Amino acid sequence: MRLSLTRWLLSPATSWRARKLVAASKGRLDFDAAWRRARLVSCPDELPYQRYGHRAPDERET
Repeated sequence: MRLSLTRWLLSPATSWRARKLVAASKGRLDFDAAWRRARLVSCPDELPYQRYGHRAPDERET
């Protein structure tokens, strides 16, 4: 199952907000980045997870 489909099933409200952000950005923002941004609106305590997801793979090891 693709990550975007899993996110739609597990958190439809966040996914809906992310979809609106993607549409408003006119293609400059991908769904993954928009989903993380929308998620922080409702769950600001997840900021460390967002930062972890935006690191390069070799930086995640440490």
